[in-house]
Amino acid sequence: MGCPPQQDGGSLNTGAFEARLDDVGAQLLDVRTANEFSGGHLANARNLDWTNGQLEAGMQELDKSKPVLLYCASGRRSAAAREFLREQGFTDVVDLSEGITAWRDAGNPIER
Repeated sequence: MGCPPQQDGGSLNTGAFEARLDDVGAQLLDVRTANEFSGGHLANARNLDWTNGQLEAGMQELDKSKPVLLYCASGRRSAAAREFLREQGFTDVVDLSEGITAWRDAGNPIER
């Protein structure tokens, strides 16, 4: 029967996170600073900086009924952002464990 998709708001390794990118309506958010984002990011990611309040201000533009995939540099900011979004009523929120660093180390593509 297989396992259901993870919807408990956890951190995913690079393989599991990459698989979730294909979810219908997935909203991919880079919660790093604009400077970090311009240095390289995942394809189709939207930058909403967690530390300066952009995510909080921009969350009204997100669809609570669709998956939200978060990442940062190492996983700390995205984990905090994940918990915040869950507190705001988002039900399917996951983040990339160890962030874009792990993504890059796994040989996955980065856009500039």
